[in-house]
Amino acid sequence: MVDVTVRGAGIFGLSIAWTCARRGAKVQVVDPFSPGAGSSGGLVGALAPHVPENWNAKKAFQFDSLIMAEPFWKQVEATGGVSPGYARSGRLQPIADQRSLDLAYARAGTAQDLWQGHAEWRVVKTSEIGAWCPPSPTDFVIHDTLSARMHPRRACAALVAALEVMDVHVQAEAPDKGQVIHATGLAGLQALSGAFGKTVGNGVKGQAALLRFDAGNVPQLFADAIHFVPHADGTLAIGSTSEREYDDPTSTDAALDDVLERAMRAVPVLHGAEVIERWAGVRPRSKSRAPMLGAHPLYQGQFIANGGFKIGFGMAPKVAEVMADLVLEERDTIPDDFRPEASL
Repeated sequence: MVDVTVRGAGIFGLSIAWTCARRGAKVQVVDPFSPGAGSSGGLVGALAPHVPENWNAKKAFQFDSLIMAEPFWKQVEATGGVSPGYARSGRLQPIADQRSLDLAYARAGTAQDLWQGHAEWRVVKTSEIGAWCPPSPTDFVIHDTLSARMHPRRACAALVAALEVMDVHVQAEAPDKGQVIHATGLAGLQALSGAFGKTVGNGVKGQAALLRFDAGNVPQLFADAIHFVPHADGTLAIGSTSEREYDDPTSTDAALDDVLERAMRAVPVLHGAEVIERWAGVRPRSKSRAPMLGAHPLYQGQFIANGGFKIGFGMAPKVAEVMADLVLEERDTIPDDFRPEASL
């Protein structure tokens, strides 16, 4: 007997399968391609929080998920023996001008309440950081301790290995059995848009690069709208673009060249680092920009988990929890803004 069928082996599908299996459900995962074959197979892996102000359900959900991440990934690694490259190493952001500096100080105060003592948002002089600190016009940077990093491909591989130990295997084809959850990314959003005759979601292309640069155990950076993520394997990921219009979803071009040029200006210590991989993929974005979770709009009695645009890896532990609550226990804790109706 199969209790749950998960269609899609990206970060949402694999995380939901893992959480359901840990709760004792018999699970099968079905994907005609391979785990992480879509946007979940990227390079960057920046798990970064929203700014600590104007709090809402989406920001609270993401905060809960980022706090859950460390024990979530620790258990995945302990079970399957494969590291996801996770570390809650924090993030540094240069501060451009006095107005931004004043705002950063104000957010340091709101973070004390909103982040509940689990993490800090601090304003720090660049001289206190060391060589890895990005240049800052004000000589100050924001240092938050909530941001984390992981290697997306390794995270998917870690979940697959842990699921194998739980006797859950990713299959190319299998009939629906038990409760069915569709975590099919861009293809799923395109099917919804076609069925409803309007844009329910779309794909946004992103291009990123991997550099041979061992920064060590340091915070990730966010400078000139670019993420710099030092991975545990001695590489550094840089990205990414956000392209609504594109001809080839998997090719890299001058847009990535521009990102790399800006990256070298923003973090001069990277000059001369070898680019060892260029990557492009299309990330699923729901119309509401929030994850789409709950009852499937097309398939009665089935469920959907989609739209992890840019925040899928950071949201995955909490998404998996609420979907397991809904499917296995009929307990609905999904925020209203995350329901499919918000994009229909």
